[in-house]
Amino acid sequence: LKMNIEMLKTTAWVNLFGLLKIPLILFISPRVIRLDEKVCEIKVPLNYRTKNHLGSMYFGALAIGADLSGALIGMKEIQKSKKKVSLVFKDMRGNFLKRATEDIIFYCDQVAEVKNLVAEAIEKKERVEMEIPITAKMAKSGDLAAEFVLTLSLKARE
Repeated sequence: LKMNIEMLKTTAWVNLFGLLKIPLILFISPRVIRLDEKVCEIKVPLNYRTKNHLGSMYFGALAIGADLSGALIGMKEIQKSKKKVSLVFKDMRGNFLKRATEDIIFYCDQVAEVKNLVAEAIEKKERVEMEIPITAKMAKSGDLAAEFVLTLSLKARE
């Protein structure tokens, strides 16, 4: 997959955020494949940093990929709004369907919904929440490796 300049910039921004705030994000070397009005796609490579003892992707790396594919939409929207909004995930459910034996692409198609939630948090100035489904597919075969549901929780700060 070829990344355009905008996705390279977004990947650099994610990695800088990882370096400054959450080093584990930087450690797994995620790449933003797509971020537009419909979908956010994050690729996490299967390598010595992300493999478990069985040679498949470690649960923690899968969790980071799922987190990032859901959070990036909100993070960029918050940045655009120039408002202070806290973004966290309240909970996470995962269904692991197949061993992740190659690079994984995490898909979140809730872009419009997350943008609306950010606007709602800013307007209401109280905590708002929404469940976000994320799918994790193997990059080459396209096989579904896992499905996640994360509860995004936002609150505007003064």
